[in-house]
Amino acid sequence: MDLSSLDGIDDPTQLRAMAQALLSSTVQAHQLERDGVRAERDQALTERRALQAERDAALDAAERQRQIVRERDRAIVLRDARIGALTAEIARLRRVQFAAKSERMTAEQRGLFDETLAEDIAAVEAELAALQASSPVAPDTPTRPRRTPKRRALPEHLERIEIRHERATCTCPQCQGALTHIGDQVSEHLACKPLEFFVRRDIYPQYACRACEQVVAEPVAPAIIDRGQADASVLAQVVIAKYVDHLPLYRQEAIYARSGIELSRSTLADWVGAVGVALQPLADRLTEHLRQQPVLHADETPVALLDPKAGKTRRAYLWVYRNAAHPGADPPRVVFRFHPNRSGDHVR
Repeated sequence: MDLSSLDGIDDPTQLRAMAQALLSSTVQAHQLERDGVRAERDQALTERRALQAERDAALDAAERQRQIVRERDRAIVLRDARIGALTAEIARLRRVQFAAKSERMTAEQRGLFDETLAEDIAAVEAELAALQASSPVAPDTPTRPRRTPKRRALPEHLERIEIRHERATCTCPQCQGALTHIGDQVSEHLACKPLEFFVRRDIYPQYACRACEQVVAEPVAPAIIDRGQADASVLAQVVIAKYVDHLPLYRQEAIYARSGIELSRSTLADWVGAVGVALQPLADRLTEHLRQQPVLHADETPVALLDPKAGKTRRAYLWVYRNAAHPGADPPRVVFRFHPNRSGDHVR
């Protein structure tokens, strides 16, 4: 506004209006300026907060990364310590395995310890291999060469059950074209199934002659247990498991129960007793054969015998007799005899 133009204005109302307009424009200009300054300040504050948030996020990420690195370093240290401990354990077990055996242990007793040591070594080696596979090994870290087991071919007489793993579709996963069979990748694994029972039905057809008025049929085969339900194969399984595999009858009872066959311990005991009676002629024949030998080996083992009359146990003896072992001799024959004492009459 040109202030020189105010000299010619005498009207107070007009002057008042002009003053109010000037004042209003001045106030509006100041208000716009304050709003601009406030907007700039708010924008700067927003940018500062955004930078602070980014800085906090970067610090948090760096802290998390450092925590991950610390945990990984701790895990590597623990894994290396575990690998060292397992390596030392394998070395110790191998020293024990190949160390001199005590002469007071029999070959069978040493075999039990050898089996246990072999199982422990295999378990430790498997755990060590898993740890080494999950942990990167430094180039200068010495590693023990892993033994390559000699895998034998599976016996040819075993039944082969083939399981084909065909694809759900015979189309190419990329171009959807038809696939052509070019060969098979075959892997064989030794498998087994639990003890399997079955019912053997012996059928003897009967025929009649109308002219002679008589019935003709094959005679029923004799059974080890008269009117018993146990086949000779089941009796052989029970006896071999008890005396060869050293499985007590109560353990066999649980094994057969897993296959769905409920056989009480008393029934199994009755079967074993019946088999012993049926095999008595074989034992007598072996005894007679041993009596014809010029030289016999004999030894006795003390056992505790229950004495119901005295209410305690007394010492008895289990004698074993065997033919001599030398080149060209007969196959080994062994006979066990139970006697209540060590009298020479038993040997004679």
